[in-house]
Amino acid sequence: MKKYRVDVQAMTCTGCEEHVVVALEAIGAKEIQADFRKGEAVFKLPENMEVQKAQKAIADANYQPGEAEEVRAQEALRPDEEGEYDYIIIGSGGAAFSSAIEAVKHGAKVAMIERGTVGGTCVNIGCVPSKTLLRAGEINHLAKNNPFIGLHTSAGEVDLAPLVKQKEELVTDLRNKKYVDLVEDYGFELIKGEARFIDEHTIEVAGMKLSAKQFLIATGAAPAMPAISGLEEVDYLTSTTLLELKKVPKRLTVIGSGYIGVELGQLFHHLGSEVTLMQRSSRLFQEYDPEISEALTKALTEQGIRLVTGATYERIEQDGEVKKVYVEVDGQKRIIESDQLLIAAGRTPNTESLNLNAAGVETGRLGEVRIDDYAKTTNERIYAAGDVTLGPQFVYVAAYQGRVAAGNALGGQKEKLDLAIVPGVTFTAPAVATVGLTEKQAKENGYDVITSVLPLEAVPRAQVNRETTGVFKLVADAKTRQLLGGHIVAENAGDVIYAVTLAVKFGLTIENISDTFAPYLTMAEGVKLAALTFDKDVSQLSCCAG
Repeated sequence: MKKYRVDVQAMTCTGCEEHVVVALEAIGAKEIQADFRKGEAVFKLPENMEVQKAQKAIADANYQPGEAEEVRAQEALRPDEEGEYDYIIIGSGGAAFSSAIEAVKHGAKVAMIERGTVGGTCVNIGCVPSKTLLRAGEINHLAKNNPFIGLHTSAGEVDLAPLVKQKEELVTDLRNKKYVDLVEDYGFELIKGEARFIDEHTIEVAGMKLSAKQFLIATGAAPAMPAISGLEEVDYLTSTTLLELKKVPKRLTVIGSGYIGVELGQLFHHLGSEVTLMQRSSRLFQEYDPEISEALTKALTEQGIRLVTGATYERIEQDGEVKKVYVEVDGQKRIIESDQLLIAAGRTPNTESLNLNAAGVETGRLGEVRIDDYAKTTNERIYAAGDVTLGPQFVYVAAYQGRVAAGNALGGQKEKLDLAIVPGVTFTAPAVATVGLTEKQAKENGYDVITSVLPLEAVPRAQVNRETTGVFKLVADAKTRQLLGGHIVAENAGDVIYAVTLAVKFGLTIENISDTFAPYLTMAEGVKLAALTFDKDVSQLSCCAG
């Protein structure tokens, strides 16, 4: 028998796993393990049977087989050096590759362990695929009367299949250029398999025991499943499987209205779905200042997206293809029905299979790896970086943490992680971008706070675009007039926020911003106008007058 691993898309629950198992059993496969969360099936076939037969069986069961690979003991390790490394990295995403590249600079012998697809969340199932589809959705929304070539069927409905194909081609290209090809370029080893700590010096992978002087845990996170009665019996979607749909659902319900839920909900609204966003908290983006939440809520509502806030979930049922969410809102019982149900209720760190107790690595309440200011875990030989720590969930933060970890572990450095000023962007339309302290946070930190709030309708770029739902808000120290934070709801907010990030990081004052030229008819001019708003009514000024 030969053992194989096949990527499988479109599995969304344990029932799907059973369907795949039955399909593979029918052709004579043995020792079958299907996992919808990993998106894979592992099994054994007789030596004289081609793996393509298994892929066809999976496809005939209405699932989408991807790459197949034979699972066997690694041949790259030399017997006299087997398992001896300076640095073993578990995971292969942004944190892992950044750390490996830094480690090689220090002359370390490095191995990277990956149980699934190389590249991690961002390039495979996160930033890259979602943003390319978001762009297509925006084009469709703006040009419904002039259909995007290749996007619509003859009936005027959006045809997702070519978009998904384009998305997959882009993902494959970037995965190879930015991850897979770099393994050979930098000369570290990539070992396929699931890592499990035996002790603080040793892990077991694919039947091998590997040891290292230092380790990095960079295993990322996966979609979290909320505790709602009946959810496990329903064919729900996650942020991963939603992006594999070949047909736009007529109705989509989204449980969870954080940045993932809002982005993907608006994407499918733009593609033609009737979308309902639901959440337990009383307002969107509750961690942001109210002006930001209110502007985004207004924009989504104006676009026709239904918002259900303050929801208490009672149970979920499936009737045929229809999903029913039973909730209570403001004391009233409601049933929300849809053709597809997306669960976007946060992320869970991938630590369950690592056996971290054996290595003396402590985790938090949600399973996240606890690290100190130097990216070190509770075991001084083991570091962690990226989403597995539940820090800011951005790939650029993960890469930064991975680099710092390698420098500290191998280069004798004592560099502290500095995550005080991290910009964040939600790619909605209008976009939401934020950096630094909110007004509430600034007050809690003891600042005497002054703020300016500039409605988007006061920004000339928004006026000529005829899209004036949004806001600029700046937070400053009343004594020094230094900028403490900036928060924007506007088109291109993600591009504009970088200027605000520099201002906050380097302690620029209100006057530094208001006295600097800003190009007319750009969205970035809103930053200068918001700075002027601390002391003036900009509606009473002529164009560009400050």
